[in-house]
Amino acid sequence: MTSRKPDEPLARNSRLRLVRPRSLATARRAVTTRRTRPAPRPPEGTPPRAELARQARHVLADAVRIARWAAVDGGAGKTPRTGPDAVPPRERAAAALDLTPGQVRAGWDRARLAGLVELHGDTVRPGWRLHAWDRDDSAVLRGWVALFDAWSLVHPAPEGVAPGAVAEVVEALPQVLSLLQLSQGPVLVPALLDLLGQRVEELRGERCEVPAPEQAPEAPAEGGVDGLPALLDWALEGLAAVGALTLDSGAGERHATLTPLGNWAVWVKLEQICVAAQSPAGNIEQSAEDMLRGCARLTPGPARDEYRAWLAARTLSSAVAELLAVARGEDALLRGLAFEALRVVGAPAEAGVRATVSEPSLRPYALLWLAEYEGADPDDAQEVLTREEATWLWVDTAAAVADHGETALLVRHLDSAVQGTVPALLDEVRAVGHPRTVQVLVALAAAHPDPALAKAVRRAAFQVHTGGA
Repeated sequence: MTSRKPDEPLARNSRLRLVRPRSLATARRAVTTRRTRPAPRPPEGTPPRAELARQARHVLADAVRIARWAAVDGGAGKTPRTGPDAVPPRERAAAALDLTPGQVRAGWDRARLAGLVELHGDTVRPGWRLHAWDRDDSAVLRGWVALFDAWSLVHPAPEGVAPGAVAEVVEALPQVLSLLQLSQGPVLVPALLDLLGQRVEELRGERCEVPAPEQAPEAPAEGGVDGLPALLDWALEGLAAVGALTLDSGAGERHATLTPLGNWAVWVKLEQICVAAQSPAGNIEQSAEDMLRGCARLTPGPARDEYRAWLAARTLSSAVAELLAVARGEDALLRGLAFEALRVVGAPAEAGVRATVSEPSLRPYALLWLAEYEGADPDDAQEVLTREEATWLWVDTAAAVADHGETALLVRHLDSAVQGTVPALLDEVRAVGHPRTVQVLVALAAAHPDPALAKAVRRAAFQVHTGGA
């Protein structure tokens, strides 16, 4: 915006460029330092990405067939049809695709976990990965990694086993996979069992707290180490079911070997952890708040690598809860970055994000997250926000810029407002009720080079402060 002539009315010279809001990008630019890293290379002998993608397509072949049938027919995700000629969707899919109902059930679960389909009420829609399946190797590999991360959902745990024991094995299994990856060949199952038992005991020791004098010590977790052989078998079979490893009895004891896909996936996760551990802030060991502060100075790509490494070292449920707790804090920049990290989490974060829609401070972020999760283009996701929600997000982002950025960036932030004029923007900003409205308007008035516009903004700040109209 240029300075107006003294005799020009404010409204004539206060048109704002109507551009799509880029709130999170604006908040990130509030921190100016940039740092990049060269892309790490996979271990020698790792197949090319095209070959890995071919293997992933083979593992998910039935899931893709079912997803495409469901996207066209729309029946696999709907409730059964009613009437005398009704056929349950699973049976219709089995008949159409020449599969058994069990194969359809398994393939449908894989399709959902790999992001090949999306459910909207009782309607099935193809996911973006399904659209890109035949032409985008990266989309294929991401879909398979999502399935790999969800192996414990694909393969139900044995009946009669305490949920706490199952959770311990899931949490301890990355160490088992690391051993398989570092061994670069078959590893006997008894050796894996020894390592699993050691890691479970370590996890129990880390959780152990000295009880208060009036408290009795807690009993050990159910399903002690003696129950681990069956749980290890379950875990190995689950990983084999998603194509991450093979199990072979051979002439002697059983042994496990990572497939090329599994070896590559474990290397990727280990590399993510190493990258974070080597960062100046040591993000992998930090709380969510400190991790996000450490990532604020990174461009989006390296920041996502840091988020993945931080997530890889934690259970997803606790990580999601910690990120949402940071989002509820007072720092608007961290609020935006927390939801960027939740985008990396993906499907496991859906329930937690959806639960925040009723919280005014998180609602715009949650609605944008859910829109993108359900397949909306990020450029179009803003359309899910009402005018009031978009204005609230504009103020929140301006607060992040005011706290962490430069005055010039705060002035440029005016261009991202949905309102067409400054007077309209000020009217709606005053009405939206954001707790940082006064501070944002004062900072904007101090930063803007146009004296008349700055005066109008200061007047609006005073009115909000005093409760005037």
